[in-house]
Amino acid sequence: MRKTLLIPMMIVLAVPALAQQLRLPRPSQKSVLTQTVGLTDVTITYSRPGVKGRKIFGGLVPYGQVWRTGANEATTIAFTDDVTINGQPLPKGTYSLHTIPGENEWTLIFNKTADQWGSYSYDQKQDALRINVKPRNAIEKHEWMTFEVPELSTDAATFVLAWDNLEVPFTVNTNTTKKVIADATAAVAAAKPDDFSTPLSAANFAFNSGMTAEAHKWLEQSIKAKETMSNLWLKARMEAAAGKKADAIVTGEKALSLKTDKDSAELASEIRKQVEGWKR
Repeated sequence: MRKTLLIPMMIVLAVPALAQQLRLPRPSQKSVLTQTVGLTDVTITYSRPGVKGRKIFGGLVPYGQVWRTGANEATTIAFTDDVTINGQPLPKGTYSLHTIPGENEWTLIFNKTADQWGSYSYDQKQDALRINVKPRNAIEKHEWMTFEVPELSTDAATFVLAWDNLEVPFTVNTNTTKKVIADATAAVAAAKPDDFSTPLSAANFAFNSGMTAEAHKWLEQSIKAKETMSNLWLKARMEAAAGKKADAIVTGEKALSLKTDKDSAELASEIRKQVEGWKR
């Protein structure tokens, strides 16, 4: 009799253990967006609720109330460097991203307590930054809430929270160009007399960033250290950009004449093609 009772009892005891091992998918799946802006990584971790035929804003997500900006845990946003959000400074770090939706204006909240479930324990005293933004109608409906980066440059990116028929944009600025130019100035000043590579790298960045004076100064230092196919190619492009195509052709052909086994065949092909284009 005891053995008969023992078997059902063992089954009952095993049920909680089996339940602990069972993993079920969340209705709102986790997603991670990481975007590098210049030298700064921006990472948004969130759960993606679906519309599922419901009225979202002003319905499932009430106006005028703090929202976790997703489902499950509060959405988090992390920055590896100090940034500005719509022009307002925010130190590097990880924040929970709460929002207060409104019909004509939203409040974005960057809260210093990153690890929290939803917005139930949200404490306004822990806010690092609040900004007001204007929502806009989406071109296409988003069944699942998402974050996107439709605009990106060396210094800034536009991030967009999109769900249902609505988009909420905000801009993250990293001031990368200013930081890199400061670092480049120090690196070039410390470069050895025979170091052509450091000033060349700095000159390339300055030229691509539209900083002509710095580009000319650093390029001259590179060429003075050693003439190479690479720094003469940059000089040719700068001459062409200044409208001096005849000079650019001469410099480009000189760059090709300096080709060595260590130089890139791909670069030589690019120079040759561009020089022929200038001649035409």
